[in-house]
Amino acid sequence: RAESLGIQPRSSFNPIHIWAFFGGAILAFQLYVWISWITGPYFERVPAGPSDPPLFMKTILTIWTTVIMVGLPVGIYYFIVRPWRRERRITTDGMLLVACGLLFFQDPLLNYFNTWCTYNTWMWNRGSWVQNVPGWVSYGEPGRMMAEPMLMNAPGYSYGVLLCTILGCWVMRRAKAQWPNISNLGLIGVLIVWTFFFDLVIEGLFLMPMGLFTYPGAIQSLSINAGTYYQWPLYEGLMWGGVQAGLCSLRYFTDDRGRTFVERGLERVQGGFVKQQFTRFLAIFAACS
Repeated sequence: RAESLGIQPRSSFNPIHIWAFFGGAILAFQLYVWISWITGPYFERVPAGPSDPPLFMKTILTIWTTVIMVGLPVGIYYFIVRPWRRERRITTDGMLLVACGLLFFQDPLLNYFNTWCTYNTWMWNRGSWVQNVPGWVSYGEPGRMMAEPMLMNAPGYSYGVLLCTILGCWVMRRAKAQWPNISNLGLIGVLIVWTFFFDLVIEGLFLMPMGLFTYPGAIQSLSINAGTYYQWPLYEGLMWGGVQAGLCSLRYFTDDRGRTFVERGLERVQGGFVKQQFTRFLAIFAACS
């Protein structure tokens, strides 16, 4: 009857469901690997090596870890609790805070085939979950493997990456104000240049010299400070810079409702508030991943 009146039935296809499906699959996989790690033999501390880090390095790492840990509840309050108390809604930044925190799972995966990056095992750790990732190739056994400094990295990925994303969006707004006619592609180009040099400063000139991690497998001819423990490969600026640029673009390019492109169709999700917001989160998490 609707078709006879010239009314076309609404399509059942909803793009947010596709994003949410992938987000749910990724989250389920992460939980499986993490649970397998915690309940298995690899949940064991990797001890510090024979070379004791200098006092300045221990001091900086301890202070920085403390600052990062203290900042996590502040970030949760600022990006999730406060907006909820004021407006009874979960903001995109609140969703990104949790999604970026879950990206911590992917941190050691760059060593999938060969260990070319490693953290300072003087810091507290329980090894890592890499040996529980299907198909893992790099060497590892309990107590001798890739170690994740969880007290620093877990909160660092959460609100730390979110703050870097917010800063990148500010750079995009400044670029748009400076060049009003710049295209979206040009704006992303400016962003990629920014994220490259920002990563150089944060990683190459701060985190690595203070002894947090090192790239022993970096190609020295393509690295800054080659031959030192803080040698920074130029292609790391493209890899992590590319990730950060993607996160910034996801947050910056929104519709008139402030929604990212993966949230299209949210109004057609059947169910109550909780189901809608969980679907929305899974979609955003999929895009970040």
